[in-house]
Amino acid sequence: MHEFEKTVQKLQRENHFFSGDKPIYISRSPGRLDLMGGNDDYTGGLVFELTIREATWAAVQLREDDQIVFKNKTAAEAGWQGDVQFSIHDLSDENHIRNIVNTNPSKRWTVYVLGNFYYLMKKFPEKITKGVQVYMESNVPLNKGVSSSAAIEVSVMKAAVKAYGIDLAGVELALACQWVENVIAESACGVMDQITVVLGDEGYVLPLVCQPCNPEPLIRLPDGLQVWAVDSGVSHEVSGVEYEAARAAAFMGYKMICDWEQLQVKLDESEEIPRYTDPRWSGYLANLPVSLFREKYEQQLPEQITGRQFLKDYKEHADPFTPVREDVVYHVRANTRYAVEENQRVQLFSELARSASTSRSERAFFLMGDLMYQSHYAYTECGLGAGAMDMLVNLAKEEGIDNGIYGAKITGGGAGGTVAILGCKDARASLDRIVNRFKKVRGYAPYVFEGSSQGADKFGVIELCI
Repeated sequence: MHEFEKTVQKLQRENHFFSGDKPIYISRSPGRLDLMGGNDDYTGGLVFELTIREATWAAVQLREDDQIVFKNKTAAEAGWQGDVQFSIHDLSDENHIRNIVNTNPSKRWTVYVLGNFYYLMKKFPEKITKGVQVYMESNVPLNKGVSSSAAIEVSVMKAAVKAYGIDLAGVELALACQWVENVIAESACGVMDQITVVLGDEGYVLPLVCQPCNPEPLIRLPDGLQVWAVDSGVSHEVSGVEYEAARAAAFMGYKMICDWEQLQVKLDESEEIPRYTDPRWSGYLANLPVSLFREKYEQQLPEQITGRQFLKDYKEHADPFTPVREDVVYHVRANTRYAVEENQRVQLFSELARSASTSRSERAFFLMGDLMYQSHYAYTECGLGAGAMDMLVNLAKEEGIDNGIYGAKITGGGAGGTVAILGCKDARASLDRIVNRFKKVRGYAPYVFEGSSQGADKFGVIELCI
């Protein structure tokens, strides 16, 4: 029995927070590690994702009244407001939710949880007739690029739908949580975070084609390989200006190409997450072949353009979730090129990993590592690099293949967070040297992520009966 389950039982037994006369539903969602793909999920690319051992736990119990009560032990320990109370009547509209969670920065974290209940009220109003008690704990580090937001969204949503008797799992569960993050939390994320922490499993990697959410069969990590992730100490935020500008620049490049080809770009609102589409590439830059991009479009795209000039020349921005800011300079060519080429890199990486999982191949491992280095440098060209990340990658390169280190790259949305390192299972001494050298220069002892765990669907929901 996990310590979280023991804590919940104790709270119920002492009639503290949880009552003793109703069932409690417990779920668990890990964080995720972006091995390859990172920033091409919102442009329709293939991504290659793992779960991590660290996870968020949630326990949900229905109430008899209309109150929604949150108790987040981890938020309180971080100095935020851990005990927060709302009402079902607060779920009236999106703007009201944003207003009430933004009244105090210390309870901003609640947007990811209250947004879940708004989604359920919107989709299943006949089911959401009672309030809830929600207790949460997490050891997924914040702002490290390992999807702490997706972990809390999915863990709470998984337990809540079970409590309310709603059938929501798999892709539908992931898309619902992505909608919460995009629309309610106003963080422009793709779906890779949510789907990984829902469908992932211990020892496996999840390939996902983000068009919009087409998971492929899990691939077992090849025998002899190990993936670690090293926290750089630089905070990463999906809502940060670097990520926003990189995403916007890719869609600016997409719109330019469509205009040159006289392709009509239309807003498609038929799905939960609205997006722009076109008749040739279906709105996804990843669908452009690399050879065609290099032949026809790369040199036409401006290396840089201000938001003001773009709006003057191209009128419409083809992304509902990022603004074009007039005074910002956007790196259009690099970000468009990244969207096209990263998709091909991940496809190659995925096929190499799939073949190496059945037949060990040092050549495959070498090529996988080199693709990681290529991906990292492409991130830097997009404006998503950071000195600490580059240092970790360079230290990994210095250790090299002779010391069992094949590759390394910045993860997730970039501009901070965590570096993924691919190596032999017996290369722990090499990893330790990387970490110690980094600590000596930066004066910061980085956290190391090691190992994986079950996703939310695989873990399921534990029901504590009366």
